[in-house]
Amino acid sequence: MNSTTLARSIVRQLIEGGISDFVLSPGSRNAPLSIALHEAEVAGLIDLHVRIDERGAAFFALGLSKASKKYVAVICTSGTAAANYHPAALEAYHSANKVLFITADRPAYLRRTGANQTTLQVGILEPVATIDISSAISLLDLLSTGPVHLNIQFDEPLLSDDQTDWLAGLSPEISEATLESAGANFYPKARGIVIVGHDRAGIDAEAIASYASAIGWPLIAEDPLSFPSCILHAPLFLTDSELRASLAPEQLIVIGRVTLSRSVTALIKECSDVVVIDPRAFTIDTARSSSQLLPALPVPHPCPSTNWLTRWQEISQQVRSVVALDWSEQSAIVSITSAIPEGAALFIGSSRPVRDIEAFAHPRSGIHTFANRGLAGIDGNISTALGIAEKFERSYAILGDVTFLHDISALANQGEANLTIFIIDNNGGGIFNTLPQAGVKGFEKIFATPHNLNLERVIGGFGARVVKVKNAADLLHEIAHQGEGLNFVVVEVPNRESNAAGLKKITQSLVNAVRIGSNLA
Repeated sequence: MNSTTLARSIVRQLIEGGISDFVLSPGSRNAPLSIALHEAEVAGLIDLHVRIDERGAAFFALGLSKASKKYVAVICTSGTAAANYHPAALEAYHSANKVLFITADRPAYLRRTGANQTTLQVGILEPVATIDISSAISLLDLLSTGPVHLNIQFDEPLLSDDQTDWLAGLSPEISEATLESAGANFYPKARGIVIVGHDRAGIDAEAIASYASAIGWPLIAEDPLSFPSCILHAPLFLTDSELRASLAPEQLIVIGRVTLSRSVTALIKECSDVVVIDPRAFTIDTARSSSQLLPALPVPHPCPSTNWLTRWQEISQQVRSVVALDWSEQSAIVSITSAIPEGAALFIGSSRPVRDIEAFAHPRSGIHTFANRGLAGIDGNISTALGIAEKFERSYAILGDVTFLHDISALANQGEANLTIFIIDNNGGGIFNTLPQAGVKGFEKIFATPHNLNLERVIGGFGARVVKVKNAADLLHEIAHQGEGLNFVVVEVPNRESNAAGLKKITQSLVNAVRIGSNLA
């Protein structure tokens, strides 16, 4: 089968299977696919997004997939281009996101011969499985619930004079998979807690909140922006081991992966009866241990009535008045997350921002939150946010300065989505100032890595609108007056050392307040 016919067969099948977003990076070996995709776009059948950097293109596709909950295809040429997909492929695998990675390849007979731009692309995106294709096959049965790698062998000639109307009669089939209830019976004990990881194992936030309410347990969430009734500041006051012991549950339900707070992780570790609800425990995290593993929410059976929930709710109200934040990374994030309008999307960068939101953000609802928590890397965060923004009328992102710089090439393809990116600028990797390695010899060079850059000038060089704010009033003004397209707000905060010291002070004041309220002082 010639390369043009093979490419058309693949594109047609994917469109028929309901894939409407395709992300393309230019290249020679993938020319048959590029031409077929352009023809499909002209026919009004797909949205074709072109991104010059394969690494950023893959994260952009990841963002589109997260926002749409559908398969998104990303296509590149052979050689190092394919290898650039690996970071996003790992993130998609561990998050079970629907990304179809398509790499063009030389024919198999050229492998290991020294042929130009030819390497062993089969398995290059492991643990994402590769399907090596040299002729037309049925593709749709290969797409299930997570990422897939199609490696397609294209032989010369790559171009064709064939003017056949290969798109005639094409009708996309739009289908959306839904997560069904496991229907399992689970009988909760009197003193239990529902702990929800940031990605919720793909389960709807309202369903989780309703379930926790039905069984009468308090809920602790890594993403308080999706759970208005969750316990406020739990990661902070649970740092006290004596207080944690006094609040120890008989049973825990953990939904998804819990990765942000050492104190919440300790609470889970110290409980002898932990139920995990996460479909990935059956396919990806197969070594995960628990008292019981479930792929979805079980049938809700109310637990015996006690004052357990009331006690946690009283603590949540107690700590609400204790935290008084001066201008800092934390106060900036509280302002942003409180002021974002209903219906908007928010992408939260890895490292410090996602932890500050967990510990300090005021519980609310009405926004769509996203983060790359599969492997929690700082790579590709701008690209992911840009992909998510394509699916919403208004989107926001909160990134640290190092995370921003790590994916700065994404600004070469800004797109037209309405996205405001807040950059928390503390001149380096602020999270390391809160970790055990803070203060070791050589800390600034090997951990903090200050960039000493004027981020306004860097961003301005790409033609994007950018402003700097240094206080809460100016920050709130910018949130309320963001224009169309891509906008940046550089949030200048106090230095990393003072921020780390402030975190310790706030945590201790919270612990003291809860200890007094719990008669442990």
